[in-house]
Amino acid sequence: MKGMSTDKGKAQDKVLQRLQKLRETIERHRYLYHVLDKEEISPEALDSLKHELVEIETAYPELITPDSPSQRVAGKPLPEFKKIKHKVTQWSFNDAFTEEDILAFDARVKKVLTATVPAATNLVEIEYVAEPKIDGLKIVLEYEKGRLKTAATRGDGTVGEDVTVNVRTIESVPLVLTEPVDIIVEGEVWMAKSNLKRLNALRAKSGEPLFANPRNVAAGSIRQLDPKIAASRKLDVFIYDIAWLGGVGEVGGGGGMGGAISPLTQFDELKLLQKLGFKVNLHFKHCKNIQVVVAFWKDWEARREKEDYSLDGVVVKVDKLAFQEALGFTGKAPRFAIAFKFAAEQVTTVVEAIELQIGRIGTLTPVAHLRPVLVAGSTVSRATLHNEDEIKRLDVRVGDTVIIQKAGDVIPDIVKVITEMRTVGKNDELVQKPYVFPTHVAACGDGGRIERIPGQVAYRCVNKNSLAQFKRKLYHFVSKKAFNMDGLGPKIIDALIEYNLIASYEDIFDLKKGDLVDLPRFGEKSVENILASINNAREISLARFLVSLSISQLGEETAIDLANHFKGIDAIRAASKEELEALNGVGPVVAGSVFHWFRDAANKKIVDRLLKQVIVEDGTPYSSATFSAPPGVSGKNFAGKTFAISGSLEAMSRDEAKDKIRERGCKIVSSISKNTGFLVVGSEPGSKYDEALKFGVRIVDEKEFFGMLKDMLK
Repeated sequence: MKGMSTDKGKAQDKVLQRLQKLRETIERHRYLYHVLDKEEISPEALDSLKHELVEIETAYPELITPDSPSQRVAGKPLPEFKKIKHKVTQWSFNDAFTEEDILAFDARVKKVLTATVPAATNLVEIEYVAEPKIDGLKIVLEYEKGRLKTAATRGDGTVGEDVTVNVRTIESVPLVLTEPVDIIVEGEVWMAKSNLKRLNALRAKSGEPLFANPRNVAAGSIRQLDPKIAASRKLDVFIYDIAWLGGVGEVGGGGGMGGAISPLTQFDELKLLQKLGFKVNLHFKHCKNIQVVVAFWKDWEARREKEDYSLDGVVVKVDKLAFQEALGFTGKAPRFAIAFKFAAEQVTTVVEAIELQIGRIGTLTPVAHLRPVLVAGSTVSRATLHNEDEIKRLDVRVGDTVIIQKAGDVIPDIVKVITEMRTVGKNDELVQKPYVFPTHVAACGDGGRIERIPGQVAYRCVNKNSLAQFKRKLYHFVSKKAFNMDGLGPKIIDALIEYNLIASYEDIFDLKKGDLVDLPRFGEKSVENILASINNAREISLARFLVSLSISQLGEETAIDLANHFKGIDAIRAASKEELEALNGVGPVVAGSVFHWFRDAANKKIVDRLLKQVIVEDGTPYSSATFSAPPGVSGKNFAGKTFAISGSLEAMSRDEAKDKIRERGCKIVSSISKNTGFLVVGSEPGSKYDEALKFGVRIVDEKEFFGMLKDMLK
């Protein structure tokens, strides 16, 4: 393909270059992950790279080579352990990431069976067995006459590592089976999330680095040369497959042995494993067709955080073992099974551009425009880069392949650049050039001048009245945290500005039906809903009113503190800088910002005009529509305590949880310190969890948190 001068040839050259970079990068990280138990990028990010590789090789099958990562199972075993040659080759699964992928798998299964099994000619539905896919370390156990003989890691699929001594320390691994059978089984070694928390708490006290995830601990523990360390980690195991049965051969070949009956289906195989004394994940399900499989996958994606083990998907297998035998294997994976992965929290993609976004107070935030990619169940095409220093720290460049992460936020973060994927152009120079922060930004207006904010890493527009900044302020003004005008999203606000219907906050309250009904894409019903939402917002708490004004440095919690202390907007407007700064939780920077904002002539007019349109309820903090504290309740048992929240809660939103905490006389903090009282953790907690361990802050889960809420009313 090299040397071709046509556009097609150039495109193929780029594909070949991308393919080679993918193979080199995947091979390196596969070796780190599977052999050395080191994780420079997450398993999900590695899956994303492999998925792209398979897509390219599918489109260009002539480029597939025997040494491609897509044709391999795993890495080589560590030299420190005795090697064991597997009696049954160990395969890995192909992956499905979407409903379309799993339906395509079902179609392939039916096609092969129709062509190879006479009885399957009129096949309409295939029955499957689905079970949660544990994110642990694969283990292969061999028993002779019902007694554990060896335990080995998967290794490269042909040769593994002898870890028998360590596996014998796992209580859930039977040393003697209920039947004196010869059998080889496969399973997954894992560590409970609760055990990881316990272990990390001990390591934090002794000043040791914390473990990142249960999978790494399980893999590292099984590879410890001292079995006492493995025993102390309290590992667990699930067995999910019979690879070989004495007197039968590989399962699916018929016959029988000892007192055990050879199973005819995958479902019966799991039952037999239980009968022999193995620990099997009890959540496996017989699925009469692929639609039931999809429902099972959706159910487990929603509930996976409730389990004490880590899950990264669902394993799907054709139920009839005779069908499994007929389907057979490809070069690296079974045709009768697939790993149906959950939506990844981390994936890889390419940075196509870096642009600056102007915030409501003029702050310039660099945003990476990405090649669209599916992450955490939604397609994203942008990621925040925060500021110039973050760009330099990551060394992110246009054209880079990056890892993005989405953990609860609408816009994801770039967490790492995969520098191995950079390419060399003419004169042996990298194609990906460092990003240079501009000195002028046209959207700022007034010549586009920008300046670094004193004492911060961020830049802002010198001109405080640019159109872009004004739009951002209006978006915030109508948002849920401020006036909560449902239906007035950014597109509606942009249209109202474009047609010269609003030029200030108060203009929103003067809108009439006749102003809107004739605008493009404004239906009569939607206009009525918008106007109703505006009218419903004419009464607002003092705290929300303060938040709506986009005062620099003033956040939700400080606005609540100001409202509770000063009780009215006039008192806040008249307060001196010293009076503001004397309030607990309000430092000199915030006090100065609030003081000067209310003394600016233009801002005075903004407030005066707004007060003619709305009623500000004196001293009323943010309130929850779903909870009202009984009269006279002060929350005295917990008064003055501080709470932080990390992760997603199931029974309520984080804003609702904050409301309930405030209503009980407690405070919310956004960061962890030794003075923090409690950290409430939901699913996927972030760095606050590690900080809480470091400072010895009490960590409570959602269930315990609800109990505390009730106690606060006693």
